[in-house]
Amino acid sequence: MPGFWDDQQAARKVIEQTNAQRAFVKPYDTLAQQIEDIALMGEMVVDERDETQRDAALRELESMLIAADSCADRLRFQSLLSGRMDACGAYLTLHAGAGGTESCDWADMLLRMYRRYCEDRGFTLEILDLQPGDEAGIKSVTFNVQGAYAYGYLKAERGVHRLVRISPFDANKRRHTSFCALDVVAELEDDIEVEIRDEDLRVDTYRSGGAGGQHINKTDSAIRLTHQPTGIVVAVQSERSQHKNRAKAMSMLKAKIYEYEQDKKRRDLERFYGAKGEIAWGSQIRSYVLQPYTLAKDHRTGEENSNIQAVLDGDIQAFIEAYLRASARGTLRGQSAREELPE
Repeated sequence: MPGFWDDQQAARKVIEQTNAQRAFVKPYDTLAQQIEDIALMGEMVVDERDETQRDAALRELESMLIAADSCADRLRFQSLLSGRMDACGAYLTLHAGAGGTESCDWADMLLRMYRRYCEDRGFTLEILDLQPGDEAGIKSVTFNVQGAYAYGYLKAERGVHRLVRISPFDANKRRHTSFCALDVVAELEDDIEVEIRDEDLRVDTYRSGGAGGQHINKTDSAIRLTHQPTGIVVAVQSERSQHKNRAKAMSMLKAKIYEYEQDKKRRDLERFYGAKGEIAWGSQIRSYVLQPYTLAKDHRTGEENSNIQAVLDGDIQAFIEAYLRASARGTLRGQSAREELPE
């Protein structure tokens, strides 16, 4: 189409919408073809007179039925991603809890886990703002994830994550418990309007932090926006241009304000961190235990995986699917299932 790439942002939106629709259409077409093939194979089995050939055809038919059932199961799961915002990209923010270096290192481990997960899913991840820890790890990090149904999947990860391990920072090799909170909000579609008045906004500029780059610490290109009525704060320092950082910060701020207003409608103002707002005991959605045994367990669904290294390497899809299925059934433990608001 001539002129399609003249507006790259609009073109990207069209491509994302196409990919999201293809994610549903392709497995549906595959299942329809499998059903047609199964019907033909069934007729062959009925008509086959040779016993050996009929047995072989029956084995082939059984294999085809198993494949079709697997495809149907994937399609049923995809039907869970039908929320208004599920097909959108997502903004994620990790906050280290109390515990100093231990929690900062845990936040860094979680960032690596989500980076690996996004790579495996074909999502793209961009760091927007990162505050390093005093000695190691990170105090907080905000990143944007793009890909078909990125928010639909990653919304399952919102809450407090708990780590139990022998501390590599403790000379006495004692066991420590660390906490880190993850906030997930959807990147808004263009047709959703969020009004932000200039008088409600405080804008601060500062020098970008981090190692490397000709522009680092030379210009006040980083942007911090504070929405004073809600207290929501966002910061972006990923671009050299202050203008580009401000545009990304405004997009993220609108997404967070929209989520905040949705939470008010649900009368669930502590939604971000589960049933409790503090990043501490009793509020975790998932535990990752490295000592004295190895186990990752989601407390909302009961889903477990003893291969903790695989989980920390990004193998979290089973936890996400278990959450989405339990949420659809209304069987989440320790909290009520959250329903999509009516259009």
